[in-house]
Amino acid sequence: MIATLVFIFILSTLILVHEFGHFAAARKMGVRVEKFSLGFGPQLFRIKRKGTEYALSAIPLGGFVKLAGDSLEEFTGKKDEYYAKPPGKRFHIIFWGPLLNYCLGFLFFWLIFFVGYPSLTTKIGGLIDDFGAKEAGLQVGDKITAVDGKKVEYWEDLQRVIYSKRSDNKVSLSVLRNSKEFSAEVSIKEKEYSDQLGQKRSVGLLGITPFDEIIEVKHGFLQSFVLSAKKTWELTSMTYKGLWRIITGKLSVRDSVTGPLGIFYITSKVAKLGVIAVLHLIAVLSVSLAIFNLLPLPIMDGGHILLLGLERLRGRALSIKSEQVISRIGFSMIICLAVLVTFNDIARLFGDKITKFFGK
Repeated sequence: MIATLVFIFILSTLILVHEFGHFAAARKMGVRVEKFSLGFGPQLFRIKRKGTEYALSAIPLGGFVKLAGDSLEEFTGKKDEYYAKPPGKRFHIIFWGPLLNYCLGFLFFWLIFFVGYPSLTTKIGGLIDDFGAKEAGLQVGDKITAVDGKKVEYWEDLQRVIYSKRSDNKVSLSVLRNSKEFSAEVSIKEKEYSDQLGQKRSVGLLGITPFDEIIEVKHGFLQSFVLSAKKTWELTSMTYKGLWRIITGKLSVRDSVTGPLGIFYITSKVAKLGVIAVLHLIAVLSVSLAIFNLLPLPIMDGGHILLLGLERLRGRALSIKSEQVISRIGFSMIICLAVLVTFNDIARLFGDKITKFFGK
């Protein structure tokens, strides 16, 4: 039940922020907003204020803002209609939806860095045979405080430093054991693995696993801002790299794209970890949603922006028939993508159980 409520909260937040971006920009550009709807299906609530109908529907899997004259069929030439505005103003209306999603992700990352987030310490919880740490005499419970004189406080910092080493390297570790510090020379062993983008990477390893010791990490207000900008940029870069690898066939769609079912599964896990984990998930999804919406595909915001560019080049808008064809193609693409993503989620999350059930 809690997971379901968190799932609804996350989707509703993402959709509400996105559609509010379109809504606010339309109002700013002098376009009349006929309807602002959150959700689909049977309406639970609706109210009309200043010419706009606000509605809440039962199925929280989407939302929309209906603008006056936002299709050539409906356009009557009134000055408060969407198509009465020049391409530049229409661009702002389209762009502000994904822009607010992107900003939301940045703000949530900023908040997480500022209020604090859990992180593993550098305390050793386990040793792996045939690796340098065990051979050097390190023990469970030892705490690594520095690598080659460089101080490390958190497991992710230690991991980042060691990953960059190669098998012909030895590292000098400062280790704390029973309140006494000593130095240990540890050999590095390289291992190849596939990263999040499906790329083969070779990393250095000590042969240790973390101890179940977690501390809260907080940063100052301005430092949190810088860390948030860095985190948002890293996520953006990784997302575009992932999209390019999907397009070029180097990354499987099945392993890299998820839909509402997959998000619900992730949410059910994250909800157990607390508020910070939920905020982190919202931040990641919000940035990803902004990027996905700006792809130059029909019906997506990026597709509309592409058509605005063509309109500027041609000096006139597309014909009604062309708009209808593009809308149908876009709608068909969205339906196909939704089916594909849902099928992938089912196969990835429940494939083994389904195979066992029919194998009986």
